[in-house]
Amino acid sequence: MNFPREYWEALWLTIRLAAASTALLLVIGVPLAQWLARGKGRVPMIAEAALTLPIVLPPTVIGFYLLVIFAPQTFLGGLWTRLLGHPLAFSFPGLVAGSVIYSLPFAIQPFRVGLAGVPRELIDVARLSGASRLQTFFHVTLPLAWSGIAAGAVLSFAHTLGEFGVVLMLGGSIPGKTKVVSIALYDEVQNMNYGAAHAYAGMLLAVAFVLILGITVLRRRPCAE
Repeated sequence: MNFPREYWEALWLTIRLAAASTALLLVIGVPLAQWLARGKGRVPMIAEAALTLPIVLPPTVIGFYLLVIFAPQTFLGGLWTRLLGHPLAFSFPGLVAGSVIYSLPFAIQPFRVGLAGVPRELIDVARLSGASRLQTFFHVTLPLAWSGIAAGAVLSFAHTLGEFGVVLMLGGSIPGKTKVVSIALYDEVQNMNYGAAHAYAGMLLAVAFVLILGITVLRRRPCAE
């Protein structure tokens, strides 16, 4: 089948969005998961509850509030517009910001499980040996929690590939700019172009299966060892 240019544009945009969101989730989510895993008291508990909200809220609700927050009339949206000359909403950076917020709990849960599984005794030994907190984190905690962190990264990437509600509310369907594969699939179904819809859906199905298979392998490997 000879795919049109619009297909490859949507595919490339989706991969860019998933890659950028996953990279930011690793930078933001790993330290946050470490704090939640080791933190005590009410503040980490309340923070975890707030971060879990995107799992239970409809994506359209999240997309609507983000659209309001990113509007040029707000402080954040106005600051972005003044600095870069275009609104944050209906732009690729806006999609990345929305995807990071929406996928954060899907990344943090595996991150936290992996980090919480690192024996406290090993961390204490490293600290008593003279290693700083940062050295201990990078040379002891991260290597031992790699499977959970890798699983969270893969799950975040897969989750971003299939996003629809947040992307639709926040980015619309601008070809080459915000029209990702899930939106292109929806548009083709609306136009009753089922051949193109099958191509988009089949691609998402195949990629999702491969990614979920990778997560399953990562989760089962420690048990086998």
